[in-house]
Amino acid sequence: MIALGERLGRSRVASLAVAGVCAAAIAGCSGLQFDPDYIEPSNDPREAPKYASEGGQETVFGNGGFNFLDAFGSDKKGAGGGGGIGVNSFLWRASLDTVSFMPLTSADPFGGVIITDWYTPPEAPSERFKMNIYILGRQLRADGLRVAVFRQEQAGEGSWINASVKTETSINLENQILTRARQLRVAAATTK
Repeated sequence: MIALGERLGRSRVASLAVAGVCAAAIAGCSGLQFDPDYIEPSNDPREAPKYASEGGQETVFGNGGFNFLDAFGSDKKGAGGGGGIGVNSFLWRASLDTVSFMPLTSADPFGGVIITDWYTPPEAPSERFKMNIYILGRQLRADGLRVAVFRQEQAGEGSWINASVKTETSINLENQILTRARQLRVAAATTK
């Protein structure tokens, strides 16, 4: 009998301990704050959770996430951004077309930065050029593009020194890229 009483006593102590831990855990949740705009997702796997104030799920890629299929059917008419590229796609392609004769060091379609490597023209082997192209937005606009041109001249056996570049060189390259971007946009509009 005493053994049965001890067993019941231990199970009561264990039950009280479990109840105490549960009560502490529940009390610890009292300071939590919940997002009032959050709408519970449905059980339908085709439907993603949404926030009432935003209209889409917030992700590291922005509102609505990242869409690989945007290149084939963007509902943002006239933006010219498609294809998951973070900048205007016409400016991006026109920039790559314009500097296609130069080797590329880096091309970041999400940040809109194209960096070329040094290029030595065959007609001037004692100088070389490098360009950085910055596409600043999703609109096809003149102020959405910046080109930085760097020039070096050969100083001696294998050494190069920085040389000045005329400011109109960058402006002329920007105009050439903008002209090509407009041509690409017109061509895309006529094929639809």
